[in-house]
Amino acid sequence: TFPLALDVGSGRGYIAQHLTKETVEKLIQVDIAENALKSTTETEIPTASVVADEEFLPFKEDTFDLVVSSLSLHWVNDLPKAFREIHQVLKPDGVFIGAMFGGDTLYELRCSLQLAELEREGGFSPHVSPFTAVSDLGHLLSRAGFNTLTVDTDEIQVNYPGLFELMEDLQGNNCSWNRKPLLHRDTILAAAAIYQEMYGNSDGSIPATFQIYYMIGWKFHESQAKPAQRGSATVSFGDLAKINGLLSKRKK
Repeated sequence: TFPLALDVGSGRGYIAQHLTKETVEKLIQVDIAENALKSTTETEIPTASVVADEEFLPFKEDTFDLVVSSLSLHWVNDLPKAFREIHQVLKPDGVFIGAMFGGDTLYELRCSLQLAELEREGGFSPHVSPFTAVSDLGHLLSRAGFNTLTVDTDEIQVNYPGLFELMEDLQGNNCSWNRKPLLHRDTILAAAAIYQEMYGNSDGSIPATFQIYYMIGWKFHESQAKPAQRGSATVSFGDLAKINGLLSKRKK
């Protein structure tokens, strides 16, 4: 049971709906979008809402037993700083559990738009938010001070009738500062044809891939298990095939 938890980038409280009193006694929901916090959903656990930037969390050091974040960190401008802020507000032996979109998200759409813009306009600009590579994620968490890290990836594929339906579903999901304000209709039609040709399904629909990184990191505490000292092993990896025999000898 976590007495006090923090949801970073909570939106309308999607995580809170799945928490119980046996898991979390009180939840603080933080989001930079005030309108989202005004329409949070009801939950059985006590909650409080705070409008704040994920890069500048307005809480004292060592405050929370648990920090969670679900699919919001790709909006953050300075991800290393956000991780440091999360680490700072955690209590020693507190845990951060997060999920964020990864680098291969919407690769079909990005490739189709780039090829279409190069063909029709002689250049291209980003039309999808930038994403972090999984190879960087563990390093960023480690630099922020987290230990006993776990990082995993998953891919979810969603089928759409066509490019226009996909882009309508994604409206407002590009936070790139250098994006173009306008995408010409000819370019969109070309991108739709390229998308269908390169990635289309046999039934005429198109797939959109969403890559998700799952991460767990702990704040250091003396009670946590520590790795054994280098050179202290008593069994060689070469002897793993004989492990049962070695264990029986030790018991005797």
